[in-house]
Amino acid sequence: MVLTWASIATIVALALFLQLLLRKMTNTKHKKLPPGPKGLPIFGCLHMLGKFPHRAMHQLSQKYGPIMYMKLGLMPTVVVSSPQAAELFLKTHDLVFASRPSLEAAKYISYEQTGISFAPYGSYWRNMRKMCTLELLSTLKINDFKSMRREEIKKFVEHIKDAAKEGVAVDVSAKVASLSADMTCRMVFGKKYMDKDLDERGFKAVIHEGMKLGATPNVGDYIPQIAWLDLQGLRKRMKAVSKVFDDFFEKIIDEHIQCRDEDKVKDFVDVMLGIVGSEETEYSINRGNIKAVILDMLAGGMDTSFTSVEWTMSELLRHPRVMEKLQKELEEVVGMNRMVEESDLEKLDYLDMVVKESMRIHPVAPLLIPHESIEDCIVDGFHIPRKSRIVINTWSIGLDPRSWTDAEKFIPERFEGSNVDVRGHDFELLPFGSGRRGCPGLQLGLTMVQLMLAQTVHCFDWELPDNMLASELDMTEEFALATPRANHLMAVPTYRLYN
Repeated sequence: MVLTWASIATIVALALFLQLLLRKMTNTKHKKLPPGPKGLPIFGCLHMLGKFPHRAMHQLSQKYGPIMYMKLGLMPTVVVSSPQAAELFLKTHDLVFASRPSLEAAKYISYEQTGISFAPYGSYWRNMRKMCTLELLSTLKINDFKSMRREEIKKFVEHIKDAAKEGVAVDVSAKVASLSADMTCRMVFGKKYMDKDLDERGFKAVIHEGMKLGATPNVGDYIPQIAWLDLQGLRKRMKAVSKVFDDFFEKIIDEHIQCRDEDKVKDFVDVMLGIVGSEETEYSINRGNIKAVILDMLAGGMDTSFTSVEWTMSELLRHPRVMEKLQKELEEVVGMNRMVEESDLEKLDYLDMVVKESMRIHPVAPLLIPHESIEDCIVDGFHIPRKSRIVINTWSIGLDPRSWTDAEKFIPERFEGSNVDVRGHDFELLPFGSGRRGCPGLQLGLTMVQLMLAQTVHCFDWELPDNMLASELDMTEEFALATPRANHLMAVPTYRLYN
């Protein structure tokens, strides 16, 4: 259908009328909203978000404060940009803000928002999260796959050793992404799949497309009255990605049903299929629910872990002093005649500091998945209307000068003697979120990130290619739910172990 400018003007006028009517019906004139920028009619402040919404929101919060109110389209939105404000929303009033808004990306890609990442708050979500935490993400389950992770790490090191013998630059981003994907696939599916098994674009490319679509500001989400126009073409892309995922997941589930083996270590799909038809939950778990959880686990385990390692390696290459100090710790704790084992990780204090500092400056999700208020609430004296979208700007929180001295500098030693952790109890550092909606895969994610990073740094020395100076390394990012480097990290390895 071809729309004339007159038709579009009529639609916009109708939307404006509806907005004015809604404003009259929900009269907040005498209620104190948080301060914030004034937007345009209908579109609100959407035009202010730019290419990097987390940076744009950070700049606005410098003017309007850590609890900032803005209309994005017709949607009331509250942007939270300080540790103190985050604690109010994620701890003090956690229950009020524990739900999720309706988003087109979640609807089309995440099976009508039935996964644990995007499902609205309620008994269904509570049951699914509890089941996933106990059956899929417990310490016992994580340990079941320890030998698998060792196998994949060893193959990863051997591949880089081959490149080291030739003295050529390695695509560190691609290598780490493949390792992360292989480990995640074996935990979720029980085996690895080739890129072409998912789509001709490749496994990682489709996952990244889904993550990018999930983060792109969608006019249809903010002005529902014109969502059907799909002005940005996002819905068409969402449906295409959803079809790729769905066909692949159907094949995976069918394979598991046909080849059940009681003796093998059960992967995530096995566990989910075992719950179908059981009385462990009051809800009927069907294939759609299983596919939604599979996607959560796949995206959460694969893209976030790789992105965190990619940024940390980038900072280590920019800061040779930190790289050298980390390698010295690895030499002392692990020795130079073997690779790092998972049992070594708890003894590597400086590694822990390096990972924390990287997650502070480069949070994998610079904006957490939006929360939604279940009811009206007063926070720090401000009225937060029901159905408001709450955006936690973890990138801005990580740069808060009241929490961090020289906040823009990469200084892992700042965590020496500090109890600040990444587990959601310390609101100065929230890479995994906090409260009811905190990431349930935190322990698995940390284990994978620390293990991949420790192995990469312990087994190899690294140099930037073509005599590039550390200060010349491009650190541009690409905004998505998990925000990676815009350009792959390239570096030349030299094998450094004795064996």
